[in-house]
Amino acid sequence: MNLSMNRFQFKPLTLSLLVAGAIAFAALGLFATRTQAADVAAPAAAKAALTVSLTQPKSSTLTVKLAANGSVAAWQEASIGAETGGLRVTELHASVGDQVKRGQLLASFAAESVQADVAVARAAVAEAQANAAEAAANADRARAVQGSGALSAQQVNQYITVEATAKARVASAQAQLDSQLLRLNNTRLLAPDNGIISARQASVGSVVGAGTEMFKLIRKGRLEWRGEVTSSEIGRIAVGTGVVVTAPGGEQMKGRVRTLAPTVDAATRNGLVYVDLTGAVPGSKLVPGAFKPGMFARGEFELGSSSALTVPQTAVVVRDGFSYVSRVGADKRVSQIKVQTGRVVGDQVEIRNGVTPQDQLVASGGSFLSEGDLVRVVAGPSTPNSVPNSPPAGVSKASQATK
Repeated sequence: MNLSMNRFQFKPLTLSLLVAGAIAFAALGLFATRTQAADVAAPAAAKAALTVSLTQPKSSTLTVKLAANGSVAAWQEASIGAETGGLRVTELHASVGDQVKRGQLLASFAAESVQADVAVARAAVAEAQANAAEAAANADRARAVQGSGALSAQQVNQYITVEATAKARVASAQAQLDSQLLRLNNTRLLAPDNGIISARQASVGSVVGAGTEMFKLIRKGRLEWRGEVTSSEIGRIAVGTGVVVTAPGGEQMKGRVRTLAPTVDAATRNGLVYVDLTGAVPGSKLVPGAFKPGMFARGEFELGSSSALTVPQTAVVVRDGFSYVSRVGADKRVSQIKVQTGRVVGDQVEIRNGVTPQDQLVASGGSFLSEGDLVRVVAGPSTPNSVPNSPPAGVSKASQATK
């Protein structure tokens, strides 16, 4: 009887334990199911690191250029000096920067002393001519009586010799007069050619010696650029090669190679290339005085053209001295690609390796992205490199329309 009662009491306790275990098992299963569902939904709920627009490398034809440094110089600089010494400068008619014409008066000298010398020379000529006339008359009379015995042969020869001497003295006096007239003409200093006065050393009132430099003249106002090119590169340049020269202020001039130096400097191993500056670059306005002799300038020799892949400069990011682009894959994940850049034309930069024309690259903002970041692609500005965009992975067109 007692045994049956114990069994009867045990059954409700066992049943309670079983019910409690079932409830706990169900709760554990529900928790695991929710955790698994949360893990599955986690990737779909990942947020994009940045909203970007895409671009693709494009094939372009770029000019092959060789850069060099150099200086601007006068094509030819004439030295203008006094040809007559010991004269006082009375007036200067030109200053630095003036444009002058051939034969234009630059300076005047005191001419009084020279004019007096001219008068003396004229008088000497007149005297010599009078003596020559008398000697000629005596010689004619001696010739008339020659052979009659009135004059000896020796006397006749003397008259003829005096006549020849008198004629020589006339010629000498005339030469002296011409010399003085030349000195008088040199009291007016004239420009030897068209050009621009680049220097003036003379001052009014100074007495200058013969050969003293008074002015410097840039002949025809013509300038040239003398570029320094390494011995390894100078062989790529030929006479007639086009050049674009840029002044420190940013102004540009077109030029053409006139000649190359026959030697290379033994110290620097650089050779000079002489470039005639011909005018402003088409489409730009040249400011007067932008190029002056002695000025440093940078030039680029145009050596031809070649094809290249280019991307917008904003697509290239420089980190630790290296250039990178951000390539976007089909899963909208970013891959950092190390590239080598080359020529720059406008807002485009040449990419020499690392990418293909089919790659989709982040057009801008790549500096804010890291390897593996998820991005959201949107339509960017209309550029030659822009490509059609598609919605990010995990986002449907319907959801975009709803947004």
